[in-house]
Amino acid sequence: MTEFDPDGAAGTDPHGRAWHLSAAVSGPPGFPEVFERFVQSVDTTRVTTLVLGFTGFDGPAAATHLLDAAERFPRLRALFLGDEQDFSCIHQTDLTPVLERFPLLERLDVRGKQGWELSPFRHTALKTLRFESCCLPSGVLRAVAASDLPGLERLDLWLGVDDGEGEVADAFDLAPILSGERLPALRSLGLENSDIQDEIAEEVAKAPVVPRLRSLSLALGMLTDRGAESLLTGRPLTHLERLDLHHHFLSGAMMERLRAAHPTTDVDLSGARGELHGPFGEAYNLVADGRDF
Repeated sequence: MTEFDPDGAAGTDPHGRAWHLSAAVSGPPGFPEVFERFVQSVDTTRVTTLVLGFTGFDGPAAATHLLDAAERFPRLRALFLGDEQDFSCIHQTDLTPVLERFPLLERLDVRGKQGWELSPFRHTALKTLRFESCCLPSGVLRAVAASDLPGLERLDLWLGVDDGEGEVADAFDLAPILSGERLPALRSLGLENSDIQDEIAEEVAKAPVVPRLRSLSLALGMLTDRGAESLLTGRPLTHLERLDLHHHFLSGAMMERLRAAHPTTDVDLSGARGELHGPFGEAYNLVADGRDF
């Protein structure tokens, strides 16, 4: 990945290169100026991958500037919005126009919480969709579930925790995704970073989409023996090439049962956090990435 230096000379061959744009953490230039210098100094008609990072503590949303210059990026195939560790420093907006204006996109990664909106959409080129959030808005998840994505092969969703500030996605919202009806090409599914990982596991265990998956991840959340038991007694998972459960709260005995039940599957049980007993602290402290400040 090439870091764009707004004060230096831009590269001469942007084709096939991932460009990273980010505002200075303190002082100028701000993101609008960085983005403007980029489109003025680089042949953006040849840019295929963009990674847009820090845009300022108060925004703006990077997608807004990209949409204003959409015609300058006719070959864009991969886009990452919100390449920033701290969720509180990421500002999003309605991302539906991004999917409408870039019909050749094969991959879209979005990280954030604030201002994030999405409406159901159709996209025939998209192969990978990754949404990372400490508390994914339910409207965003429902929009994905209602979208028409005939070519989507990989879907990763971080649900996060209910922070009490808005309607957060839950296991019920996943039903259309788990049916697989709108996702005929799906082979890799990640439902991660959730405090309701056991409930998700229970739904996955009976999901029609499971038999055609090659990879399944319920990692980064609060998976306990209860959820793992559902995986063992539900639809068989022995056909999977990879089962990712890292960062979990499973007992040693349950981990051994999972390994024994899937001898030909790459089962990732790293990041054991110990078992949960009795009342536990705030959920955002127990998922891998739960705080927005």
